[in-house]
Amino acid sequence: MKPTLLILAAGMGSRYGGVKQIDKFGPNGECLMDYSLYDAVKAGFGKIVFIVREEIEKDVRELFDHKLKPLVEVEYAIQRLTEPSDIIPAGIERGKPWGTGHAVIAAADKINEPFAVINADDFYGPEAYKILADYLSSDLKEGDYSMVGYILGNTLSDFGSVSRGCCKVDANGNLSEVIERTKIQRNAAGEVEYDDATGKGTLPDNSVVSMNFWGFTPDVFKRFKDRFADFVKANSNDPKSEFFIPLPVQEMIEDKSAKVKVFETDSTWFGVTYTEDKEFVSNELKKLIAAGVYPEKLWK
Repeated sequence: MKPTLLILAAGMGSRYGGVKQIDKFGPNGECLMDYSLYDAVKAGFGKIVFIVREEIEKDVRELFDHKLKPLVEVEYAIQRLTEPSDIIPAGIERGKPWGTGHAVIAAADKINEPFAVINADDFYGPEAYKILADYLSSDLKEGDYSMVGYILGNTLSDFGSVSRGCCKVDANGNLSEVIERTKIQRNAAGEVEYDDATGKGTLPDNSVVSMNFWGFTPDVFKRFKDRFADFVKANSNDPKSEFFIPLPVQEMIEDKSAKVKVFETDSTWFGVTYTEDKEFVSNELKKLIAAGVYPEKLWK
């Protein structure tokens, strides 16, 4: 059975100032998801599941159904602020999504096979898709998870701070710790620093970070849902709290109910956080096309 690719495309894009998931960056109006999907199909993923907000589902369908349905199975799932209703109490005032871990839960009834998770507004490079497609097609047991790790210094924005899952990898190549750090950026001295709920600190340039390119077996849905229920109980009065994927993953590492194989790569990564990132991303795509990594027209 071929693995599935789950694309998290329900974010609000508040710092970008628009729906960056479907903004145009390529020479023929391609968005970043076009390149992710092209790489995924080529690597051997057999199904694509989009997690979207209800108000952009129609636009996403119009963009991708005609490109993808001749090649792979396509499904859509909606991330709603009030679901799962058996976990989220009625009457909670919430203006933003509950986070990437909550988005994964929204796909539970669409996926029954090993799957990868990516952000819609990130470029990961063809190698990353091939690595996880091969691993997810192997003989996996429940709790055999994985991730592609990138080098922190290669993932920063020149235009403001970012959030990253900062990782430690053990001698067996498995993830031993992943901590979500926020407000990461270079300071005047050129150091990479963070400022989050735990305080301020610096991070080595060559730190391994998660860019939300994860591999999971389908048992993860129940595990995430159980941990999300605890998260909601503890954070229902905080409208800015988010159930990031690294949170339940770290808990499972600590209680030894899962292991996460880390595939480190120095592949090109870039993403869209701020409006100013758009020109840089467009130029990077032009370079990759000029180098023959992608055809100028992705979809024939």
